[in-house]
This record gives sequence, structure tokens and C-alpha cells, in this order.
Amino acid sequence: MVELAGWLRSSRRILIFTGAGVSTASGIPDFRGPGGVWTRRRPVYYDEFLASEEARIEYWDYKLETWDIYQRAQPNALHDAVVALERAGKIVAVVTQNVDGLHRRAGTSPELLVELHGTDLVIECQTCRDESDPAPHFLQFRKARRSPRCACGGLLKPATISFGQSLRSADLDRAAAAAARADLVVALGSTLSVHPAASVPLLAVQRGTPYVIVNRGATDHDDLAFVTLRLEGDVTAIFPAAVDAALR
Repeated sequence: MVELAGWLRSSRRILIFTGAGVSTASGIPDFRGPGGVWTRRRPVYYDEFLASEEARIEYWDYKLETWDIYQRAQPNALHDAVVALERAGKIVAVVTQNVDGLHRRAGTSPELLVELHGTDLVIECQTCRDESDPAPHFLQFRKARRSPRCACGGLLKPATISFGQSLRSADLDRAAAAAARADLVVALGSTLSVHPAASVPLLAVQRGTPYVIVNRGATDHDDLAFVTLRLEGDVTAIFPAAVDAALR
């Protein structure tokens, strides 16, 4: 932790990369882990969603389950620590795989936040691209058990990247631009196994940028020669303590 604090103290353009492990302390389960949602449900692919009302109902039912979880969740000490680094002028970008919106709710600035897999805090029309608040749509679905539609007639879905759906090129471009400027990369709570998201830290470290990984359990980047520091354990305890020490 002392070494991590030193890197945070000396850096001015930090790229933070976060995964599911940063949200478990907020009561959000790792959906890919044992007993997670993907052990109980079949993923609905984007082309299925577009083609079939049955698939859309299955998708919205899954999203209703996660929406109820997200409504109870609150940002934790790690989310607050990231905001503290931003206020200290040390953040170039916060790139997250998470769709729970907790970085947003903690106060990370929209211009610094890149939600690579989208967010469940917004509903998006697949035709006109209008965005709206999720709550009324989930209430409608809970009552009617029919997939919601936009006023234009288009299909509505949470603004997340579904299986079989490409990541938004604008988000990938923003992440790559931040990686090109970063003087430190810190990956937090991610197994770094989901691509193309996991390639974002590598864009920076291939330039010689120091690379720190904090996670409970192995990651796909652990054995890479250019990892500067690898810390094992509870990321929501380790990282806030390091930030606190760095900003004293």
C-alpha cells in the first residue's frame, strides 16, 4: 500500500480502470462469479432482442432484477477515493466496465468518465436514440410484462452493451486518448479478461507507463513483464487507504 501511495502521489495524469470488484462492497454481486446471474440465466444477444418479443421480455426481466439491486446500492469508499483524486487534479480518465452507475453517483465528472459497457441509469431508444429515466419503464414492465417502447415506436433498452453488440466507438476513442496521455495506470477490481475493455490499460503500458493492478484473485495481466506493482486483496480497502496517504 505504501508503494501504491507513492505512485499516486507522484503522478499527475492517472488512468483508473475499474471492474466488478469495486462494486461488491456496495452490495452488487459479481454477476459472472459463483451463483451470479449468468449461472442462472441465458444471455440475450442483441440481435435476439431486436427480433423477438419473447427475448425482449427475458432481457427486461433480467434487467429488472439488476435494477432492484442497483436501487439499493450506494457508492463505497473506493468510488469516493477516485473522486478525491479527481479533485486533486490527478485523473485523466476513469474507464469502467461496470454498468451500475456508481462512479456517476459518487461524483466522477462526466467528461472524465468512460463507461465502456454503458450504463443502466439511462434508457435508450434503439431507433431515435432518445434517452430517458429508467424508473417509469421498469414500473411499466413490472406491471404489464411487455417490453417498453418509445413514443416514436422504437424498442427501448437500458443503455448498456448487450452480448453481440459492439462497444461504442466514441467511448473506445476516449479511452484510447486517455491512455495516450496517462503517466500511471491503476486497474482496480477487474480480472482483465473481458475484451476489448481489458486492452485499454495495455495501450498505456506499451508506451512504458507504470502499471498497478489491485484485485482479489488472479487477473489475466498478472504475468505480464511490464506490471509495475501487483497488490492482492480487498480493493475497496487497499485503494482508499493509499489515496488517503497520497493526498495527505
